[in-house]
Parts: sequence; structure tokens; C-alpha cells
Amino acid sequence: MKAVLYTEYGSPEVLKLGEVPKPVPKDNEILIRVRATSVNYGDLAARNFKNLSSSDFNMPSPLLLLAKLAFGLTRPKRPILGSELSGDVEAVGKNVKRLKVGDRVMGYLGQTMGAYAEYLCMPETAPVVKIPAGLCYEEAAVLPYGAIMALPLLRKLNIRPGQKVLVNGASGAIGAAAVQISRHFGAEVTGVCSTPRLAFVKALGADKLVDYTKEDFTQNGETYDLIFDVLGRASFSKTKNSLAKGGVHFYVSFKTRQLLDMFQTRDDDCRALCGLAAGILDDLFSVAELIEAGKLRAIIDKRFPLEQAAEAHQYVESGRKQGNVVITVN
Repeated sequence: MKAVLYTEYGSPEVLKLGEVPKPVPKDNEILIRVRATSVNYGDLAARNFKNLSSSDFNMPSPLLLLAKLAFGLTRPKRPILGSELSGDVEAVGKNVKRLKVGDRVMGYLGQTMGAYAEYLCMPETAPVVKIPAGLCYEEAAVLPYGAIMALPLLRKLNIRPGQKVLVNGASGAIGAAAVQISRHFGAEVTGVCSTPRLAFVKALGADKLVDYTKEDFTQNGETYDLIFDVLGRASFSKTKNSLAKGGVHFYVSFKTRQLLDMFQTRDDDCRALCGLAAGILDDLFSVAELIEAGKLRAIIDKRFPLEQAAEAHQYVESGRKQGNVVITVN
């Protein structure tokens, strides 16, 4: 089967179309014929992981070495990128009960990746569900990752109707999902992004927009019940005056400084919190329900065929994308 491989770290040019054996599903696995996948931050970081600096790594620096050991210190251990996908179930193992041949599915692979290929196998217990009615393959391929990360975190934060939520990093996969899910919970949402992506974030349903290239949201006098910080770029020392009484600055990505802020503000009127989502099957079921209810949608910017995966990465890294970027397979 065809797959986009990378055998060394570096620029998009390291992505090459090649041939690898077609996988065979185990007793508890399904074989998926991939129809579409996406280009996300994780794909870009993994492709160039050897050169990823501690400042670009969105977790405490000591974990960077462990991550590099997992991905490969000098050469990639996982030569096929792609953490989310849509496709058709082509075969099932003998113990599979939940899904059947012919089902249209979407799924999230996490750090195992592997979606830049014509076929892949997933355990039936993994985050893979039937595509909601009315959703095309391209849309289904770009929704799982961001939504499966944002939804459980926002649920824990107990957003209530009428609250004011600011999403810092509103144009990325997690941020775009957070804007829509916060609106679903009844919040007034402000999205922070750069100039080229303002229209995209507005189309997602943001009530207000902040262009961070022109305005610092911590200096505009507004206060929020929740600051949902996707990339952890805003320090709590700067944002605490932008929080209402009892407000929370929640870090989806965080370093040691944010962890210290979380423990030091435990009893304060305003708090810093850090959290991670597990990315489990039950959460993807909930995501599918939101999609079916019309509360979560994808906005596609560009589509690239599998053989142009390098061009897709170049486009995303150029900073020009204004929505989701899809890689189509067959």
C-alpha cells in the first residue's frame, strides 16, 4: 500500500511517498481504508522532532527528553504521521462486535499516528466511531483530535450560560473546538488569533475577536470567567487582572511555571489550572453527538492529495491557512 514516510527529521521535504505492507487486523482490531486525514501541530512537531527546542515543546522541559526517546532521538521510530482520520471499515477481527465491514468511521490515533497511509488498523476499543450522518470524509477527518481534547476539559470546568470565556489560540484544532463547545454550553466567547484567521474564528461562532498582532487582551480592560489557553503562551501574572472573581486561567499546554502557579493559587480568588485530556472512546462518542446536534462543525481551507503531503505541511507552516487542512487518500 502507499504511505507518506519520513526516515529523517527535518523540513517538509523529508516526507516521501512510498510502499509499505498492508496491515492485517488482529482479533480485536478493525482494518480501515483511509479516506482523509489532517495536518495538525503535532504532525509538524513530530516531523522535525530532533530540532524541537524546549521553548517550542508545550510541556515541562524534563519531559522533552522522554518524548524524544519515544519518537526517536536521531531518526523517527514512527515513520508515518497523521493522528486523526476518516475512512471505511474494510475488515474486522473475529472478536470485533461494535463495528462492521462497510461502516464509515472517524478516529483519533494519538501519538501512535499512522494516518498518512491507504490503510491502518485500530483496536475496537480505541477512539473510533461511526461518522455522523451528513458529514463528508474530509470534515470527519479534521474534527476528532481538537474536539476529543477540548470537550472533557471544558466539561470539568463547568461552564455555565452567560459566563465569559476567552480562547487563546482559537484558530488551531483544539481552540476551534473550544470556541464551538463553549458556545454550546451557553458562554459568550472571545477568540484570540492572528489577522489572517479572524474570519475563520468568527465563522466558528465567536462573539468577539482579538487580533493578538494588534492588541493584548490582558490590557483591554475586559474580564473573563475562564481563559482557555491552548498553547500556554500567556503568563498568569499578566492574565490574573483579566479574570473575574473566581475566574480560572486554564492551561491546555503548560510548563513548570504554570504548574507552580496552579499550586500557588489554590486558595486565591483567581486560579491557574493545568490539565490534559485522555483522548478516549467515550469522549469521541460525545463529540459525535455534538456533531449530530449541529453544535460542532469543520471549516476546510485546503485539500491536498496524499502524494502532496509535503506541500500540505509547507502551506500550514507558511501561516496562511484559514481553517482546516486536509490530506485526501484515494
